[in-house]
Amino acid sequence: MIEVSGLRKSFRSRHGRKATAVDAVRGVDFSVERAEIFGFLGPNGAGKSTTLRMLATLLRPDGGDATIAGADLRRDPGQVRKRIGFVAQSSGTYDHSTGRRDLVLEARMYGVSKSAAQTLAEGVIAAFHLGDFVDRQIKTYSGGQRRRLDVALGVIHSPQVIFLDEPTAGLDPPSRARMWQEVRRLRDEGMTIFLTTHYLDEADTLCDRISIIDSGLIVAEGTPSNLKREISGDVVIVDLAAADTAGVPEPATILQASKVLTEQPYVESCETIEHTLRLYVDSAATAIPQIMRALSGKGIEPGAIETRRPSLDDVFLAKTGHTLEPG
Repeated sequence: MIEVSGLRKSFRSRHGRKATAVDAVRGVDFSVERAEIFGFLGPNGAGKSTTLRMLATLLRPDGGDATIAGADLRRDPGQVRKRIGFVAQSSGTYDHSTGRRDLVLEARMYGVSKSAAQTLAEGVIAAFHLGDFVDRQIKTYSGGQRRRLDVALGVIHSPQVIFLDEPTAGLDPPSRARMWQEVRRLRDEGMTIFLTTHYLDEADTLCDRISIIDSGLIVAEGTPSNLKREISGDVVIVDLAAADTAGVPEPATILQASKVLTEQPYVESCETIEHTLRLYVDSAATAIPQIMRALSGKGIEPGAIETRRPSLDDVFLAKTGHTLEPG
């Protein structure tokens, strides 16, 4: 449904009198199958939204090629627009309008009659369960209600592909869960969903496949489970902050602990994140006692040690050298 090859985009940045080019997207390649939820995962500024806006014809690429639902992005953007829907991070609704009025107006923009637009509006009102509030002014909606309306506006013309830019950003957990249900329903009805996100749990739980982008480049692609299987063994998190104080250990202590553990044969790799060490080991059950002995031998007593299976953030860390989680 989506084929992308070598897509790139740069922006001009001016510092005083000197203008320089900033490469936002540096030649990305990926494909999206029909009726799948494809997640574009990465930190803020990685190139997620720039890529999405190019695919939605809102930004003209500097190079590369893409076809969306059979239409060529660069040669026939008009056909692309007819076949896609787009939901931006910020709502495009009007506070003093009503949801029903905006839905009818959106449908009319695709050239249908007023009566047909009203019928289409009724369909998405029922599908997205908007009936309890759709005739109120939009300024009275909760964040979750407004976001459901945004997605309803994006799909009222039954596009083959819907682009969702951070669809659950700023929503509370119940509203996020409700949005996940709506996205799955659209997929099950045959629509292809391309969404950007920086939420690890969202990418892991919701997406059929994901592509991880960092600094404008694709660094990994696959199903969440397959990507996590690339990181073998267990992850052990060693918190060097004292458990009974708010104090942060001295940098020298963190450096010494990292050096000691990196040298241990049972530690495959060790990453330092603020005052914690993230260790990759074959088996946490056998490694943890040895970790405690190694640190104790240097007079270092960790505040806490925990273990877990590899996550998508571990995949990101392995591929890029830094963590995706805010910290």
